[in-house]
Amino acid sequence: MLAHPWASTPLGAPERWNPAVRAVADLILASPVPMALLYGDDLVLLYNDGYAELIGPRHPEALGRPAAEVFADIWPDPGIGDVIERAYRGESFLEREAVLPVEQHLGGTAEPAVFTRGHSPVRDSTGRIIGVLTVAAQTTQLTQQLQSLSDFAAALSGTLTLDDVARVTLQYAINSFDADRVSFAIDEGGNWRMVRRIRGELLDEADERLPPLWRRAPAESPAPVVVTARSGVPCYASDGQPLRDTAVDRHDQKIRALAALPLRSSVIRGGLEVGYQIPHTWPAAERALLAAAAELVGQAAERARRFETQHGTAQLLQRSMLPEQLPDLPRLRIAARYAPGVDGNAAGGDFYDAFVLPTGALGVVLGDVAGHDVQAAARMGQVRAALRALALTDPRPDAVLAGLDRLVASLGTEGGTHELFVTVVFGVIDVHRERITLASAGHPAPLIRRCPEDGEPAAEYVELPAGAPLGLGCRPRTATVPFRPGDTLLLFSDGVVERRWQDLTAGLDGLSIAVTAASSGDPRALCAVATGAVPGATEDDVAVLAVEHAVRPSRSASMEVPAEPTAPSRVRHWMTAQLTDWRVAEAVVGAAVLCTSELTTNALLHAGTAARVEIDLSAERLLVSVADSGTRGTVTRAQTDTLSSRGRGLGLIEELSDAWGTDPTVRGSTVWFEILIPAE
Repeated sequence: MLAHPWASTPLGAPERWNPAVRAVADLILASPVPMALLYGDDLVLLYNDGYAELIGPRHPEALGRPAAEVFADIWPDPGIGDVIERAYRGESFLEREAVLPVEQHLGGTAEPAVFTRGHSPVRDSTGRIIGVLTVAAQTTQLTQQLQSLSDFAAALSGTLTLDDVARVTLQYAINSFDADRVSFAIDEGGNWRMVRRIRGELLDEADERLPPLWRRAPAESPAPVVVTARSGVPCYASDGQPLRDTAVDRHDQKIRALAALPLRSSVIRGGLEVGYQIPHTWPAAERALLAAAAELVGQAAERARRFETQHGTAQLLQRSMLPEQLPDLPRLRIAARYAPGVDGNAAGGDFYDAFVLPTGALGVVLGDVAGHDVQAAARMGQVRAALRALALTDPRPDAVLAGLDRLVASLGTEGGTHELFVTVVFGVIDVHRERITLASAGHPAPLIRRCPEDGEPAAEYVELPAGAPLGLGCRPRTATVPFRPGDTLLLFSDGVVERRWQDLTAGLDGLSIAVTAASSGDPRALCAVATGAVPGATEDDVAVLAVEHAVRPSRSASMEVPAEPTAPSRVRHWMTAQLTDWRVAEAVVGAAVLCTSELTTNALLHAGTAARVEIDLSAERLLVSVADSGTRGTVTRAQTDTLSSRGRGLGLIEELSDAWGTDPTVRGSTVWFEILIPAE
């Protein structure tokens, strides 16, 4: 600016400038805000660095040239040249929101810039107008933040749990306010749960699906976000060390400016915190935006708390209706899987059970009580308990279902309804005689996957008369079929095969094909295969029970894993010793121990509860499962190269195992994997 040959312009040499012009020039050059002086009748331009950045490629040729020439392409447009010329005639001009014909390149995309701009006449020492002072304060960021707030409200409207609310809130705050650190805290019965996000954290799609990493804080924590949540009064720090007393690492220690706001909710206490590593003033517009965001978060957190309370009640009820543990038998391997339909917030009517009969045989049952409410779950509990009592007295399947028919009819009469719709299939497995005897009351026929030693696997439905549902005068008939070593029985509810948009036959065929093509007859693997065999979502509950007649007895062991940092190391040592004692191949041991260690870490990290590791070794395969009692939900499959450090356990399983899956149950989540044992 100073080096420009001003002597050749209407302004003349700087040393001859009018004192008023020199004062205006000094003001412009010292200001970080885009400012320009348009001097004389030709409106010759003198401007600062901010204005140079604003006009982009027109600089530096614009210096000392008439504005009408510099902006010849837009000067005739309304609101450009005409307002400056009016200001030169003595009329001040202010426009609070102007979209100027310049582009700001943000994140690689060109977006129109929004400004508050003003033009004022400049007078010399005699009072004569000699030019126009132009000031353009960019408000593009504020405009984008307002739009982002609208998007934020829409995203929060789709959240169900506090995990969802925290994930959406952290992502919004770090991006919209361009912050270095954001955190979210929520009251948990006197103590606090806190979660944060740091600028530059590498989170991919798989990480975003995982729950946030919460940490606990005591009721009287001095953390600013907790203090604000307790008091209900927002606080702002422009410079200093606001997290000095509560910093957990260097990221907290570097924060110099901090804003903490309470969540606006009548039934929940919490706070939102935004911080910067450089001094930061908190203008009124930004404070208002933060307050609006905190109010939205408070409303979403309140909805999420109500949902989680209802969901927890439904889970507790469902948990009490299903068996705590399935029998552990030397020649029969058993697994089950249950997933509630609708939105997962109601107790369903599907149920399963497996229990040892007085004769030594195994009784298996799977049923469906119509409905998705507490009443359906209560009826399901009555039917399941009555069935077990009848079977322990007289295990013949037709006799058991006949007795249940009388019970359901009595319940319908008692309730004054004829809409009590219950279907069930019950079977008795006699492992010594290698046979199954089954009876059905309106339920889909079971599927058996047969795997002869000298042939390929094949799945077939048992030819079993369905009969009428219970309570309608059911007269069940039985069918007895072979159940040899290598065979697997699969009982399932209609939610597995029914879809609104396709015929039931197509669903049954799809299930049969998927079970036939399964890599093994392992019950846990077949449960996973069955629940994913038919594409498309279902609104019905899904229940599956699988029983494998093992070729040879398997060996199994389990370990309870406390929620402690040393737990993964203890699991590695225990599992290595156990598999080595069983003389498992070294390559299989290495892969299994690595995968189990990662799964244990994930369970402790994301669920926050103790876990249980179970290993089951047969001649054909090694099966390992890690179960927690948290609320992690279903883990989505992802390829190894899309997983970062937090999700790498799932990627390792994808690469090192022959099959893997997740079992969403009412008690938490179970992730399992299977490694085939190579032939010697």
